[in-house]
Amino acid sequence: MNLILFEAHEVERPLARADARARHLLDVLRRGEGDAFDAGVIDGPRGKGIVREIGADALRLEFAWGAPPPALWPITLVLGLPRPQTVRKILQEATALGVGELRFVTSERGEPGYATSTVWRSGEWRRHLIAGAEQAFCTRLPRVRAGESLATALAALPGGGARVALDNYESPGALSAMDLATPLTLAFGPERGWSAAERTALRMAGFAFAHLGERVLRAETAVVAAVAIARAKHGTM
Repeated sequence: MNLILFEAHEVERPLARADARARHLLDVLRRGEGDAFDAGVIDGPRGKGIVREIGADALRLEFAWGAPPPALWPITLVLGLPRPQTVRKILQEATALGVGELRFVTSERGEPGYATSTVWRSGEWRRHLIAGAEQAFCTRLPRVRAGESLATALAALPGGGARVALDNYESPGALSAMDLATPLTLAFGPERGWSAAERTALRMAGFAFAHLGERVLRAETAVVAAVAIARAKHGTM
């Protein structure tokens, strides 16, 4: 945790010593009474927290807040729903990179059960957003939708900018050679790839196709590579 995040309603309450954040403060950062640490309110300001009292069951904290961080980058990821362990990695890494929105869609070749996996049903997915934001020293979390159809996701995309589907099979050129105007949407197929009908739907929605080189990448690696390329072209990485 480079930045310890709190929900807005938590900042006025004691922090239980059993909470992972309290354990991190005491055992990893080795903060004592009177010591400061970097803190933030989710989707709010950053600032400093001070450990005022270490009790047997809880820590009493005080905060001094500054300005909120800049808005997230105007990029949307449309992803054919991957297996849960891949979802966890993508949520954390995309958040750390400043992605503004992720839409996990059902697809013709995807595994139907992925949409109702524990990571979604239990609310676990949000913990991975928070972990990514804490890593990036940012308070902002991307918007996330999961389980909608590709057609629904495409209809909801912002107008203007660039739309690119990453594909190893039907792409005429590399993503790095393209003009990636914002707002930018990047689409990643499921493990078995998009169907012919889905490729047609993407093209009709204004998507160009591009690849990330000759090597076949894991979904989470492809997401990091594509977002890094796009941000580098805009001089933000």
